[in-house]
Amino acid sequence: MPYPVRLSAGKVVLREFAPSDVDDVLAIIGDDRVTASLSFDSRSRDEAVAMVDGAVSRAKQEPRTEYYLAVAPQGDESRVVGFARIAFAGVQAGKLGYAIAAEHWGRGYATAVSRALVSFGFAQLGLHRISAAIGPENTASVALVEKLGFVREGVLRDHVHTNGAWRDSILYSVLVDEWRP
Repeated sequence: MPYPVRLSAGKVVLREFAPSDVDDVLAIIGDDRVTASLSFDSRSRDEAVAMVDGAVSRAKQEPRTEYYLAVAPQGDESRVVGFARIAFAGVQAGKLGYAIAAEHWGRGYATAVSRALVSFGFAQLGLHRISAAIGPENTASVALVEKLGFVREGVLRDHVHTNGAWRDSILYSVLVDEWRP
């Protein structure tokens, strides 16, 4: 898949990260409301710089091991209101992840970007399986993946250590022949 990647997802687009995205990224990953549902604690500005720099660097690697993309409003691609990622995880398998800034929750952005990334993973990357690991208390994400046709596989016990404690994750997946974009 050629660099740079840009995917249209309704009201938002998925695009490659740029160094100028650090402040917007920090507003997301430095917000406890957002990171409470992620696999890491809230992060500092230095960590936001490292995250963006790492995403920019990995995007140019050959072969590419992940598609970690910024979520920007359609028509204002200089702003970042979230991020989404599909990372390779085994033979023709990928792991889906996403986060949207708290002030943009409830607008359908996470659903739109997840649908676009899963379609991209199957149609463009040739994946057979895409999984998502979600904290049990994250009912919005559970509803999102179920709406997209993901199937619950089970619970990953003490899967991540975040906010000072171990947390389970519910594992969901969708297979290419089950996908209905």
